[in-house]
Amino acid sequence: MIIDYGMGNLTSVQRALEEVGAACFISDLPRDIKDAGSIVLPGVGAFKEGMKNLKSSGMADVIVEATNEGVPLLGICLGMQLLATKGYEGGETDGLNLIPGTIREMQAQAGERIPHIGWNEINHCQDHLMYEGIKDLTDFYFVHSYHFDNDDNHAVTTTPYAGGFTSSVAHNNIWGTQFHPEKSSKAGLKLLENFINIPFNV
Repeated sequence: MIIDYGMGNLTSVQRALEEVGAACFISDLPRDIKDAGSIVLPGVGAFKEGMKNLKSSGMADVIVEATNEGVPLLGICLGMQLLATKGYEGGETDGLNLIPGTIREMQAQAGERIPHIGWNEINHCQDHLMYEGIKDLTDFYFVHSYHFDNDDNHAVTTTPYAGGFTSSVAHNNIWGTQFHPEKSSKAGLKLLENFINIPFNV
C-alpha cells in the first residue's frame, strides 16, 4: 500500500513498484494500513505539514501500530524524515519516532547549493539487505533541503554533500531513503525490488 496523505508524487512511486512486480494501490484510509502486507510512505514538502496531515487523518497512530506489529515500511524523502523523533522544518514538530533522530536544515559548503537537487553517490556505512545487488558509490536522485541527523546505529548510507548527511536509515522492518528510488533508474528499482521481496523479521 502507498499512503496518500496529500504530500507525495504517488503515481510515479506506484509505477516503479509495479515495474518490479509489486501489486500495490494508493489509499488515504487508515484502515487499509492495518490490512496491508507492506506500506510505502512517500512525500514531497515540509515536515510540519506532513505530520499535521498524518495526524489529522488518523494515519499517524495506525502507522506506528502497524510497524510495531512487524509490517514493513519504506519511507521516501519526506516520508523518511517523518520517521524521525522530531523535525524543525516549519517549526519544532514531533515525528512518528520510529527511528531516533532529528530533521535539521542542511548547511551548504563552498560551491554548493541548497536545496540539494540532482544525482549524488551513496556510501555504505554498514551492510544491509536494502542494498543487496547495489554497489557502493552508486548515484541516486535527491531533492531536499533538510536531512536526518541520527545515530550511527541506524544509518545505512551517507552522501558527501553539505558536510555529509545520512541518505538512508533502517531499523528492523522500517527502511527510509532520503533520495527518490522511483526516480533513480535501475539502482532505484533494485532497491524497491529488495523491499518487496526480502522477508522481514522483527
